[in-house]
Amino acid sequence: MKSYKLQYHKSLWEDVIPFWEKYSPDYEKGGYFTCLDAQGQPYDTDKFVWLQARQVWLFSTIYMQEERRDSWLEMARLGAEFLRKHVFDPEGQCYFSLDHDGKPLMAAYNIFSDCFVTMAFAIYAKASGESYYADRALSLFDSILERADNPKGKYNKAIAKNRPLKGLSLPMILCNLTQELAFLLPATVLDNTINNALHEVLNHFLDVDRKILFEHVLPDGAHSDTFEGRLINPGHGLETSWFLMDIGERLKDADLISQMIDLSISLLEFGWDEKHGGIFYFMDEKGHPPQQLEWDQKLWWVHLEALVALAKGYRHSRDPRCLSWFEKVHHYTWQHFPDSRGGLEWYGYLNRQGEILLNAKGGKWKGCFHVPRGLYLCEKELGKIGD
Repeated sequence: MKSYKLQYHKSLWEDVIPFWEKYSPDYEKGGYFTCLDAQGQPYDTDKFVWLQARQVWLFSTIYMQEERRDSWLEMARLGAEFLRKHVFDPEGQCYFSLDHDGKPLMAAYNIFSDCFVTMAFAIYAKASGESYYADRALSLFDSILERADNPKGKYNKAIAKNRPLKGLSLPMILCNLTQELAFLLPATVLDNTINNALHEVLNHFLDVDRKILFEHVLPDGAHSDTFEGRLINPGHGLETSWFLMDIGERLKDADLISQMIDLSISLLEFGWDEKHGGIFYFMDEKGHPPQQLEWDQKLWWVHLEALVALAKGYRHSRDPRCLSWFEKVHHYTWQHFPDSRGGLEWYGYLNRQGEILLNAKGGKWKGCFHVPRGLYLCEKELGKIGD
């Protein structure tokens, strides 16, 4: 474990964090560039709110948990102030994307921009001591809970009365978001939100017999034999499993942790590509062709979430399945995603054969989040495991 920990430590602190510090700041307009090519140069200047907020969260977190380094707080401030000025529409909801200057490009068409801004503002408030961000995080959190039954609001294209599917994404996010806001939330709100999200995940989206998580179910948790209803996203399931392991640790619920370890192993057995290695992006529960044409791609975040879940699972249980799968996913991940030149971030998108599909380090969906968070959490978990 010591050699693994050193590998994660070195990549995080010598390559990944310095990469984002060097190439992403937009000191002229505020916020961050995330569309960065293989060398770190911007190839597009649009600013996607998920990624702006996630980078605020990342630098605020390492400032609070690792070292009170002024440059890290300044990096977080650069994004937090940009969002404060530009992210809110007239109704107080968060736009999805902004241009270089901060003018809105895409409306607040779902709730997840709000979720990540809430997470960012909460930890930045803690790091900076600025009460505005704590107050805004709490008001956004209240708005998220009020909109939970219809996350897309007026932008929902589905005719819900004919197929009233609900998605895993929001209860999954709430399992994490509530823990990030635990220091701000009243105890009753914290407990009720966690309990409600847990109920949704465990009683509606989790197939207990097959030990897989569905992306969409009917309101009572029943399955829909449709493209959406059969959809499995192994990465989402693995990320959810470690969110719930953290809740299990908070609640001292060993059974929940054990259940999530079993879920992680089952999702990997279901989602692993036996021919070429790596974890599929999307799968159909019945083996039918998925609707998503990118279903067989191998993505950076899926593999990092798997590694976090396995490291946490092994730390909690010393289950040999976790160690075996950790080593298997680790070797695939480190063989394919990091840039071997050093001082640079990881590639994000591979084809099924494991070849680099997009020669870039960031874009609309990949920013300063899954790689540094995954490396950071794995380093911490491996350090707790010891030799």
